[in-house]
Amino acid sequence: MLRPTTMPSFTDRLTRAASRVVQVAATPLAPADYLELFDRLHPALGLRARVVSVDPETRDAATVVLRPGRGWRPHVPGQYVRLGVDVEGVRHWRTYSLTSPPDRDDGCISVTVETVPDGVVSNHLVRRTRPGTVVQLELATGEFVLPSVTPPRTLFVTAGSGITPVMGILRSRLDDLDDVVVVHATSTPERAIFGGELRAMAAAGRLRLVEHVTRREGRLDPAGLTRLVPDLHERETWACGPGALLDVLEEHWDAAGIPERLHLERFRPGTVVTGEGGTVHFRRSGQDVEADGATPLLEAGEAAGVLMPSGCRMGICFGCVVPLREGAVRDLRTGELTVTTAGDEPPMVQTCVNAAAATCSFDL
Repeated sequence: MLRPTTMPSFTDRLTRAASRVVQVAATPLAPADYLELFDRLHPALGLRARVVSVDPETRDAATVVLRPGRGWRPHVPGQYVRLGVDVEGVRHWRTYSLTSPPDRDDGCISVTVETVPDGVVSNHLVRRTRPGTVVQLELATGEFVLPSVTPPRTLFVTAGSGITPVMGILRSRLDDLDDVVVVHATSTPERAIFGGELRAMAAAGRLRLVEHVTRREGRLDPAGLTRLVPDLHERETWACGPGALLDVLEEHWDAAGIPERLHLERFRPGTVVTGEGGTVHFRRSGQDVEADGATPLLEAGEAAGVLMPSGCRMGICFGCVVPLREGAVRDLRTGELTVTTAGDEPPMVQTCVNAAAATCSFDL
């Protein structure tokens, strides 16, 4: 039996004709070079996302809603993404926690950004980015997630923008948790990101919220946390915030003999040992920078206007690895020295987690 023949529609014929025109016009360049004129999210151009909205959260923070292009795979709540943002002709890569559930009806994702003093990307995203802007995007990653079998009692300890990965978890998995306490430290109630939403969750009886106002009560520490949450050691705990807070929490859980019950998400590596610092010479740009022993080489170079490759700034993505041509650097996490030796291949170092331990130079 003959199968019925389906005639191509006028739209199909027009699309094919346009495709042939593009193929001819593109010669000798590949057609993919021209795709951006028609579809800036086309997968041939790499994974990208279009800004849908920038929604203020506080005076200094905003949620950036993004529509990812084809190739995006749903994230696990608590994970983060790298965004490539063009600022004044220079592409900068930064890492932000996802604050949206992975199954939004509109297919969008969101990150929530808090500005930092002199922060090139954070200020650009919060103050100047407009809907329609296209940014580079990488697939989500990270281990700051809940297990498939949730614990009977859960504690989240956050400070400042450390609430962002936790909010991604709460928006997605709160109904799976039975006994939840959130301790959030903020300088003032008005500066608490998602403060209203967290208070609404608490008022509905979905969690117990403790807001620790540092300007009134001082820094949050393990002793204060124990007073706020008497069954602290019986709870599986996820903590995210400034390095100093996470360091003391880690020491406390270690001393209690239960380090496996504490899960940390660090936005920046904690400083364990600092070196003596020194002059950092960037050969290609001709810049010399005096850096102390506590400042990551990545930050020292960026402050001097050097174009530095970078990624997560936590020492796990290796997007900032460069050869150390001369000198010595010290790993801020472990205190380990890396020193060049005459006649040997230059060692590869991560600029986001190493600081100058002497005069050193790089081909940047």
